Amino acid sequence: MQNQLSGSYSPYLLQHANNPVFWQIWNNENTAKAKKTNKLLIISIGYAACHWCHVMEKECFEDDDVAAVMNAYFTSFKIDREEFPVIDAFYMQALQLMTKQGGWPLNIVALPNGLPVWGATYVSKEQWIEVLEQLNDLFQTDPEKMYDYAEKLKNGIQLANNTLEIYPKKTSNFNLEPLLVNWKKSFDEEFGGYQRAPKFMMPTNLNFLYQFGLEYNDAFVKNHVELTLTKMAYGGLFDVIEGGFSRYSVDHKWHIPHFEKMLYDNAQLLTTYSNAYLISNNLLYKEIVTKTVQFVIDNWQDTSGGFYAAYDADSYNDESKLQEGAYYFWKENELKQLISKEEWELFSEVFSINIDGFWHEADAFVLFQKDDINTIANKFNIHIDQLFRLKSKWENLLLKNRQKRKKPLLDDKIIVSWNALLLTGLLSAKKIIPSKELDDVINNLADFLQFKAYQNDRLGHTYKKNTVYIDGNLDDYAFTIEAFIQLFNHTQKIEHLQFAKSLLFQAMDLFFDEQHLFFKSGENESIGTIFEIEDNVIPSANALMSRNLFYLGFIFSNDYFMTLSKEMTNRIIGEIEYASAFSEWLTNNLIFNRTFEYIVIKNSTKDELKLINNKNTFKIIIDNSLNLPILDAYKNQDKKFQVCNLNSCRIQTNDITEIN
Repeated sequence: MQNQLSGSYSPYLLQHANNPVFWQIWNNENTAKAKKTNKLLIISIGYAACHWCHVMEKECFEDDDVAAVMNAYFTSFKIDREEFPVIDAFYMQALQLMTKQGGWPLNIVALPNGLPVWGATYVSKEQWIEVLEQLNDLFQTDPEKMYDYAEKLKNGIQLANNTLEIYPKKTSNFNLEPLLVNWKKSFDEEFGGYQRAPKFMMPTNLNFLYQFGLEYNDAFVKNHVELTLTKMAYGGLFDVIEGGFSRYSVDHKWHIPHFEKMLYDNAQLLTTYSNAYLISNNLLYKEIVTKTVQFVIDNWQDTSGGFYAAYDADSYNDESKLQEGAYYFWKENELKQLISKEEWELFSEVFSINIDGFWHEADAFVLFQKDDINTIANKFNIHIDQLFRLKSKWENLLLKNRQKRKKPLLDDKIIVSWNALLLTGLLSAKKIIPSKELDDVINNLADFLQFKAYQNDRLGHTYKKNTVYIDGNLDDYAFTIEAFIQLFNHTQKIEHLQFAKSLLFQAMDLFFDEQHLFFKSGENESIGTIFEIEDNVIPSANALMSRNLFYLGFIFSNDYFMTLSKEMTNRIIGEIEYASAFSEWLTNNLIFNRTFEYIVIKNSTKDELKLINNKNTFKIIIDNSLNLPILDAYKNQDKKFQVCNLNSCRIQTNDITEIN
């Protein structure tokens, strides 16, 4: 037996390829062999950009003493959570049931059949060895006790996935008001987001709350979202020099991030900030979109047209040692060598080169804008345009200097679901920063999803070296269907709609359950059937499938899809106890019952189509000339534009300015 990871596609697994631990690759052959050895399993799950995964590797998995214990008594599997999100979800549920907490690295000890009996996140070398020896002793002396515990834990996991019991099929009267009252109590009215640290960005929450605030004229909610977006944009969490957001902030001010940058949240925030700019005309939001798009294109675009997964939190410092945030923070003497004495005081005010921007852990500064730029301009009696020019000049100076540093470690696998989120985000960005370059990126990404990520009559999950090497799960299908519906709105090319429809039928075959919800991956997974209903930073795929069913059911006049869509959403929202974990379902409820409209266009120009897209978020746009079932009633349309809902048309006009 030896370490099997050297042939992996995953950068995370490759990081462990030289460990003295005899890591095995997670596949059917290895798990079948492991059952026969009658040894306990160690299932260690992480991802390439995970800082504490690196720490535990250095302290434990690179250590010969640790490896001796693991190799003697256990069969050890190393898993990239981004490659196998279903496996990760199963064992994360187990960890949360056992310890009431979760996170990565996720370390599970399981019986030979894969059922978990112990779990933890990061542990030190001494703790790890002690726990492993105790568990092995117990397995040798009293295995029945462990099997009994594992069965009870398995029952708990199955109960957590019993959607029929948790979300019964029943008609219920939904009332958002009490949920919203409690939700508002958690708002941080000074820095945005929620009154806690660490702070995650949660684009799913922001998107729903903004749409709700606009639709119901709730100024408190709308203003809270704009406050959050503004404070997030001020730096630290957002990389003001190069663009792109880190995954979360460790403090309540969005200042000190956990420096890993992930594709999935940057992709979603393009939509959030673009929509907010279209409503508010806040130029800061447009700047965020511009910088983030450029960052993603410059750093993560693959020659295939797809985009890489992440940058690590760690990068090499001046001493050639990996350090969290080394690529991003600044020593004061570095900055003084770049910024003139005449401009230093103003520069320090803009980027908080003072106690507000100081990061004690690194003895350095993380650039952070404390006050509104207009406030700073007034304080220094300088015209706002001049200050913007200076700020841009400083950022370019710092960027040129930073480019001499070694970039963070790159996770260069391409995850299909995240790329689909990016396609949706880039289509939103196109509304406010249109360009030929962005059009080319969008077209190449769409081609990647349709013709490279889809191979052998199946959508993939992960792609690298011209190969789909893991089949797609529900997230990949749900997010890709959504992206191609949005793409159709922009192109009016029926092949984009047909691809979305074909994926929907395939997802029904692969993932649909008679309980009228979708499970996360194939039914034959050895770990059981996993349903994920709640949103996290990544939206609930079930919620998006409900929305996809609604849109495609409407366009193709499929009553079953429409009925199923509404049944799914009504079933979930009827059981909500706290709204923040169900914002995509709440968005569905808003769309289905209040905001959904479609616009039928006739003989419209590209500029008119673009203008309509820019003004509408949840509407479906359909060219009258297409051969679609929904258009049967519109063949004799005499006006250029009709705006309709499911019951009637409220606008028929030749004047595009009347569409809203």
